[in-house]
Amino acid sequence: MLSPDIKSKINKLWDLFWSGGMANPLTALEQISYLLFMRRAEDVGLVDEDFYKWSFYTKQEDIDLPKHMKGVFDYLKTKKGQNDSFISAMEGANFEITKPSLLDLAIEIINDIYLEAEKERLEGQHFQDTLGDFYELILNQTGEAGKNGQFRTPRHIIQFMCELLKPTLEDTICDVTAGTSGFLVGAYQYIIKNNSDEKPQIDENGFEKRTSGNLIKIGSKEEKKLTTNTFFGYDIDATMIRLGMMNLIMHNIKEPHITRIDTLSQRFDDLEKDIKYSKILANPPFTGRIDSLQTSLLLNKVYKPKFDDDEKRVKQNIQTELLFLERIIQLLEINGKAAVIVPEGVLFGKGKAHKSTREILLKNCDFEAVISLPSGVFKPYAGVKTSILLFTKKVNESKTKWHTKKVWFYELNSDGYSLDDNRKKLDDNPLPIAVKAFDFKNKTSKKNRKTHFFVDLGLIQKNNLDLSYNSYQEFEYEEKEYDPPQDILKALINLEKEIKIDMEELKNLIQ
Repeated sequence: MLSPDIKSKINKLWDLFWSGGMANPLTALEQISYLLFMRRAEDVGLVDEDFYKWSFYTKQEDIDLPKHMKGVFDYLKTKKGQNDSFISAMEGANFEITKPSLLDLAIEIINDIYLEAEKERLEGQHFQDTLGDFYELILNQTGEAGKNGQFRTPRHIIQFMCELLKPTLEDTICDVTAGTSGFLVGAYQYIIKNNSDEKPQIDENGFEKRTSGNLIKIGSKEEKKLTTNTFFGYDIDATMIRLGMMNLIMHNIKEPHITRIDTLSQRFDDLEKDIKYSKILANPPFTGRIDSLQTSLLLNKVYKPKFDDDEKRVKQNIQTELLFLERIIQLLEINGKAAVIVPEGVLFGKGKAHKSTREILLKNCDFEAVISLPSGVFKPYAGVKTSILLFTKKVNESKTKWHTKKVWFYELNSDGYSLDDNRKKLDDNPLPIAVKAFDFKNKTSKKNRKTHFFVDLGLIQKNNLDLSYNSYQEFEYEEKEYDPPQDILKALINLEKEIKIDMEELKNLIQ
């Protein structure tokens, strides 16, 4: 976690840009990100000449610093050796800080933050973690989360999902709606933690944490793959892609691959149809709807329109979370695994599209688990009830065979934070407990369905493929004892007498 000193400096940096005339928070965030990128470029070896080194040009007094830094930024964003997705994402990005006074103060604050980060590194905090926390705190300052049904997934939920999915050095990892790349960063940090022989620390959420992946040797093929060919993502928003790129680079991922494209489009089918991933983490937008017959395979599978005249009969709004689930299954390689957040309506919706999506999940995949989350996870932006789905793809398409035999259900009543708009950290840490229960679910002989339990496929089929936790939980009835009716009546009569006496006293007082 960030120290109070670093948080204070981040707030100071944010206020500086705000008061400097950058009223649009995303514009300010972009410009701060570019500064961080230029500062970080020297550390990760992107520049060799002094002309492009932060430590050199920020100390020169005889140059036009805004003009010089614009040139440095233009060079770095198109530098030979940068991966194509980065260059493509940075197309149209401009360094817009023209006030020397604003730039001088920003440089001073960023240098101070790096000094504080170095102090924390010497005390055992991994340098990339500190800088990543710094970046994520800035992301939170935008206030953009929650627009258009898109919610930035809380970091501890990302961490929880990575602990469930368990990505490795051998994986190729994707987020179909990458946003600021929080899931990809979380997967990277999980891999780093699990490739270290350091003594683990326990973080604020109760999970083990190690400060470096010291078993991954610098220059090894494992290190090269991890930092250049492991993390992939898609997003439709150019600003989010740039921010996501910056976030990944801040965490020492040298070649992130984030593509600007609508994951649900025909263009995606044309360009990415043969791409497969071994792990997918995602939190697709909740409120989007598609109104088209040809948008996805799902529509054709469910409605199978044969003639143009069918359009009016079958055309309807399809919730995008259903289409994203279909897309995720399509993108998984055989035996690839996914962890996806969905609104609870996906699990029990009565419509044909809802049921067809659940049938695909149960037939084409080994649908392992539904973990019901508290309704306040996305506050203050929304109180929508959500669940995490975990599944492993088994076949590209199964017309008859069901590859799921049973589904494990678990309910989280708390995620370790208050479920109000403030979302303050509580003393308990329920997420590691849930991970342990998931890891050992096949070794328990629990038969009742009160907290976490298995449900056989047969019962799910009888229940219209309903996959919601509440449909299978056993509620324990607690018999209450009441006083005899005559005693209750006697108490009411006595109460009425007392009220009458009080009313008489009040009447005498006001006469």
